[in-house]
Amino acid sequence: MVNNSRKAGDANVWAIAVLAIVVAALYFTGLTRMGMYGPDEPRYADIGRAMAHSGDWITPRLWGQPWFEKPALLYWMTATGFSVGLGPELAPRLPVALLSLAFLVFFRQRLARLFDSDVANYATAILATSAGWLAYSHVAVTDLPLTVCFSTALLLALSGDGTPSLRLPAAAALGLAVLAKSVPPLVLFLPVLVVDRRNWRRWFASWPLGVFAIVVLPWHVLATIRNGWHFPYVLFVEQQFGRFFTHSLLHEQPWWFYAPIFLLLLFPWFPLVIVAARHVRTDERTRTLAFVVAFGLVFFSASVNKLPGYVLPLIPATCVLTGFGLARTAHRGPWLIAPIALLGVLPAISVVLPDAVVYGWRSVHFPVAVFASGLVIAAAVGGGLARVWTPRMFPVAALLAACGFLWLQTTLFPVLDKATSGRYVWSISRSDCSPVLPRAQLYGLYYYSGKMLPDCGIVDKNALPSNAGGPKK
Repeated sequence: MVNNSRKAGDANVWAIAVLAIVVAALYFTGLTRMGMYGPDEPRYADIGRAMAHSGDWITPRLWGQPWFEKPALLYWMTATGFSVGLGPELAPRLPVALLSLAFLVFFRQRLARLFDSDVANYATAILATSAGWLAYSHVAVTDLPLTVCFSTALLLALSGDGTPSLRLPAAAALGLAVLAKSVPPLVLFLPVLVVDRRNWRRWFASWPLGVFAIVVLPWHVLATIRNGWHFPYVLFVEQQFGRFFTHSLLHEQPWWFYAPIFLLLLFPWFPLVIVAARHVRTDERTRTLAFVVAFGLVFFSASVNKLPGYVLPLIPATCVLTGFGLARTAHRGPWLIAPIALLGVLPAISVVLPDAVVYGWRSVHFPVAVFASGLVIAAAVGGGLARVWTPRMFPVAALLAACGFLWLQTTLFPVLDKATSGRYVWSISRSDCSPVLPRAQLYGLYYYSGKMLPDCGIVDKNALPSNAGGPKK
């Protein structure tokens, strides 16, 4: 008996060690393999670096000028990274990766208390190995901090089976969500208040409101005092209401935009949403979560301006619903064939994604043969696992997803670095001017050079003598 217990303990130690290695590899190894990505990440990182260097943690400044488009939480995280001596990629990204992992720990523990360990394990593994969560855990933009804070508030607000609703910490987390991205988390939280309308007095009592105000108001008040009413006008009127109602920000998309985006963020687990839908009505907590997801999709779809990261806050709640449905499904093996099969398209994605990012999806020639063969082979693997290893199929599927994404990161990040990042341009030029570049690379070049660079065409023209090109007198 003692030997059996010792063997079981050794097996658990090895399992935990393997899991820790895989998680560390997934969330940490790729943080410096690609320079600042897209138009937003280099700008947010530069603001955080300016805060660390100037000591002014109230007024966000982009390239020396006040910049009020987003609240300060992400900038504070980045400034902390620079303050402890991290490099230009780790300072912005490591705090986001650590926040992501810390949330996964909380996510698992809270779900185990709200539901049971099966729901907690399924939901956490699905979230940790979903494309959207992993992608936004590797870039220093506001979507992941917002998602973590809002989802923390949402899970703390739920109650059931002897687990109370924790309104005070939920109010604090919701306040941090506002500091991450302003008004949207308040709108997304409305379904919780509608479902829990019998307890409105408890939500709007002095203590929850006081905690929320203590978190939210100090920075907003100080920023307004220092910068005048231009600050709240830009932050709230232009960036919140203007983003929802006007066409000025140039992110217009059709109303159905989030249908495919939402599924891609859940890749490869989105087929299991059907399992989640079958069990939503069986529990008040899952009905609340489903209400939040449905309301959020309608809300963001109604907005004029749409970006993929806007719906990331709905992904954790969807993973809870999926984990709940999977735990309540007797024969899980057949349902898990589809996610495993979808992993077979990762080789095709690695081929087309760099060109798609640079030139757009419409200009990419999709390798149908690679796509189809990968899908068939992976489906055959999933079918075989369903026949011979059904009880252990989900852990294997999660491990395959983790390994697949780790391979994709290792393959893609260096390619994307050369194709899309200003870091590569800066490393080969070190020029005092900027060539003609797409906006994302241009902002990255500014970030790595540490300043806004003049256009090389203007510099060359100004460098010419006044009689250049004319006849000599």
